[in-house]
Amino acid sequence: MEAKLSRAAKKLTSSPIQELSYLAQRCNAINLAEGFPDFPAPRHIKNAAVSAINSDFNQYRHVQGICDHVSKMVKEMHGLEIDPLTDVAICCGQSEAFAAAIFATIDPGEEVILFDPSYETYEACITMAGGIPVHVALDPPQWTLDPSKLLSSFTERTKAIVLNSPHNPTGKVFTKDELEAIAGACCSRNCLAITDEVYEHITYDNEKHISLASFPGMQERTIITSSLSKTFSVTGWRVGWAIAPAFLASAIRNIHTKVTDSAPAPFQEAALTALGSPPEYFESLKRDYQLKRDYIVKLLGGVGFKIQFIPKGSFFLFAELPDNYPHSDVDFVKKLILEAGVVAVPGQGFFHTSLSSNEASNVNIDYQKRYIRFAFCKSDATLATVSERLSKILDSEGLLALH
Repeated sequence: MEAKLSRAAKKLTSSPIQELSYLAQRCNAINLAEGFPDFPAPRHIKNAAVSAINSDFNQYRHVQGICDHVSKMVKEMHGLEIDPLTDVAICCGQSEAFAAAIFATIDPGEEVILFDPSYETYEACITMAGGIPVHVALDPPQWTLDPSKLLSSFTERTKAIVLNSPHNPTGKVFTKDELEAIAGACCSRNCLAITDEVYEHITYDNEKHISLASFPGMQERTIITSSLSKTFSVTGWRVGWAIAPAFLASAIRNIHTKVTDSAPAPFQEAALTALGSPPEYFESLKRDYQLKRDYIVKLLGGVGFKIQFIPKGSFFLFAELPDNYPHSDVDFVKKLILEAGVVAVPGQGFFHTSLSSNEASNVNIDYQKRYIRFAFCKSDATLATVSERLSKILDSEGLLALH
C-alpha cells in the first residue's frame, strides 16, 4: 500500500535534527540542536495567555489587533505603509505562513531560488507545491552572496526568491549591498520574493535588520513572514503572520482558513500583549543573546572548532569541524552525543546538491560535511553544563578528543 503515497510524501524524510534528537533523548544529552529556548517566556506574556484561557477565548478566532500591531511595527522598523485590514494574514506560526505563501504563488514546474545553506522547510514546501528549488551557494566562510551567481540562476521558469535574514543556520545578516542585488534581480526579472524574518529583533554588534520589502519596487512583490516564536521565546504557541499586497494576503488567508482555520485563540490574545512590549524589551533581548553568543563562540573556539564567522543575528553558531577530525559532521555529532552528552545538528542537512547548473560544475562542495549548527538560545546554566561536559573529553592540549 506504500505505493499509494503521493510523490511529495515520498520525497519527505525525517531530518537529521529529528533523528539525532531521538538518540540524544536516549542518552540524556543536552539539546543544542533545536532552536527553542529552555528558559521561561516573559512573565507578562504568560500571564496574558493564562488570562485569555480563563476568559474562555477557546473558539476559532481572528484577532484584528495583531494585524494592527504588525502594521505599526513594520512602519516603525522599515517605513512601510501596511493596511492592517487587507495586507496581513494571521497563521499558525511562520512555518504555516511560509507554506501558505508558497501554495498561493507556485505552480508545478515553476522554479524558486534559495540561498544555500538554507532551512530545510523551504525546500519541502516548494516540493509539495510541485515547484523546483534552485539553490545558489553562499560563499564560505563568510557566507557572502556573489551577485553573478544569483543572476545566472534565473531561467524563464523562475517565479520567486526565498530570503531568510537574519539567517538560519549561519547567523548571517545580509548586507545592504547584497539586498540591493537581490531586489534589483527581482525587479528586473519580474520575480516575487518570500522572506522569513523571524529573527528580525535578534541582531548583534549594532547590526540592523533590513527588510527586502523596503527597497524600491519590492513592497508590491514581497511576502514577509514572521511570528512571535523567536522574539518572545514561545515557539510552541504557533502565532505567525504573512504581510503582503492585499491580493496575495487574501490568497494566503484563504489557504490558511482551509488548512487550519485559526491560530490558537488564547495565544492570539496574548500576542497583543507581546507585540505591545516596550522598546526596552527588545534591547534586553539583543543584549542577553549577544552574551550567550559570545560565550559559545569562546567555548567552542577554545576546544578546537574553527570559528571563522561570528553570527550577526539569529541564535545559531555554524561552526566548522576541528582540522584534526577526519570524518563527517554526522559522525562527529553522534560521537558528541555518546561521549559528551551534547547534541547539535550536522550541517549537511542545510546544504543541497540541486545547485543551479552553472554552479554545479564550479563549486567544490566538500565543505558541506564540515559544519555543525549549535543553538545557543539556552539558559546560562545549560551553557555552563555544556562547558563542563566538554571539559571531560579534552586532550592534553585542551582540544576535543572524540574516539
